[in-house]
Formats: sequence, C-alpha cells, structure tokens
Amino acid sequence: MIPLIDISLILLIIFMVITPFLVQSQIQVSLPKAETGTKGADEGVLKVQLGADGSLALDGRPLRFQRLEKELILRFSKAYKKTLLVEADKSVAVERVVAVLDLAKKLGAGKIGIAVKPDDGK
Repeated sequence: MIPLIDISLILLIIFMVITPFLVQSQIQVSLPKAETGTKGADEGVLKVQLGADGSLALDGRPLRFQRLEKELILRFSKAYKKTLLVEADKSVAVERVVAVLDLAKKLGAGKIGIAVKPDDGK
C-alpha cells in the first residue's frame, strides 16, 4: 500500500510542476464581439487559434502554417465529426483567416465556424 501512495504523490508533484508550462503555451486571442454570439459546447471541435503576432496553434499546440495542412489531415481522418472553429485575434488580417477556412474546407471539414465573444450590451 505504501508504494502505491508514493507513486501517486510523485505523479501529483509532476503534474503540479508541468501545469504552468501547459497554461503558458496557449496563444492569447482577443476575439471580436457579436450580438448573436453564444457560448456553445466545444465537444469534438478542432480549434485553430491565430494570434495577433502571427502565431498559429491547433488545439492549443503551436505550429507553423505549413504544418497545419498535415495536422488537419491527421485529425480529420480520426474524427467522425469534422468541425473546425477558428479563433482569430481581431487584429489578424482577413486573408489569414480565409486561408485557414479554405484549407479546412478543401480537406473535408463538415462545419466551419469563427469564434466571437457574446456582446453583453455593454
């Protein structure tokens, strides 16, 4: 019983040390506001984040635009729901967003969406 407790405590310490690195690796995106925006379920949705500094991430994992096509092919082949959500910073050029949407549609995405913040009337 004591070795099991030791192992669980070691795993707890490892997760406590790794968690800050995982949180820092995400791209900060300032989404535009929309009156019709809603908070929906993110289950089974691939998220592509486009940062203001030109960074790109797929489900929180940073990568280059050239690698995005290969990653989407792998993810779409494993998923039965082929849904893609683009979270682009409001200062990102429209051409970059359109390039991601076009690539997803070319690879067979069933549903494509653009993430916005719901406008609370403020």
